[in-house]
Amino acid sequence: MASARAMRAALQKIAERGAQSSLLAPAVAAGTAVAVASVSTVHASDVIHAPHQSWDFKGFMSSYDAASVRRGHQVYTQVCASCHGLARIAYRNLVDVCYSEEEVKAMAEDTEVMDGPNDEGEMFERPGKLSDYLPSPYPNEEAARYANNGAYPPDLSLIMKARHNGPDYVFALLTGYKDPPAGVAERETQYYNPYFPGAWIGMPMPLNEGAVEYDDGTPATATQMAKDVCTFLTWAAEPEADERKLMGVKWMLTLTVLFGFTWYYKRVRWAPIKTRRLELY
Repeated sequence: MASARAMRAALQKIAERGAQSSLLAPAVAAGTAVAVASVSTVHASDVIHAPHQSWDFKGFMSSYDAASVRRGHQVYTQVCASCHGLARIAYRNLVDVCYSEEEVKAMAEDTEVMDGPNDEGEMFERPGKLSDYLPSPYPNEEAARYANNGAYPPDLSLIMKARHNGPDYVFALLTGYKDPPAGVAERETQYYNPYFPGAWIGMPMPLNEGAVEYDDGTPATATQMAKDVCTFLTWAAEPEADERKLMGVKWMLTLTVLFGFTWYYKRVRWAPIKTRRLELY
């Protein structure tokens, strides 16, 4: 990174000297642009691409693992929700997916929701209900940036769609924290992660062994928690995926039957016409 900055500075000096000559200015400008682009390309190649993982929900005939979605929600609630919101998911969306209606109602009632105004024109707090959306950890973007040294934690509702190969990228990001390589100085309030663009991220390593105690007794290793929260966030981005796949199977079966009837009708309807012989006298 330091060598890239030094090379850019040297190229800028060359461009300034060349610009003093009106005849060489166009050529110097073009050459400098190509060189800077090459340096940027080489510098960008330092980012490691996330390796491909095998996911239970990938595939035409696969579906979400309800137990993994439930565990992922526990990881989100106990680890991620302190900084990241999930603004597009309401409590009712969790019913019959990974929790019963009674469990979700109890979960919602534990949250105080600002509502109103009342008859006196004042806002008031009330227990949450199924129709409420999951609360945001911050009241606005300014408060979020102030609490995170200027960084804005993104909402995770659609994060799996917003990133290329979303599940693979998020899994690699959560498990890819490392010490910076030799010769690279550490930065205050930032952490080295080669899977993050620029390799430095403001979020500390969120997943530690045993950080969450699963209801079903599954060992809460870092990779297990990363897998479960990726499954949950993928469901949050596409909660209708299983229904869409089921509908696709029904349509494929229906169209297959209709194709058989159509083929038979075509043979019966056109066979006499295509096989007749005309004799002219």
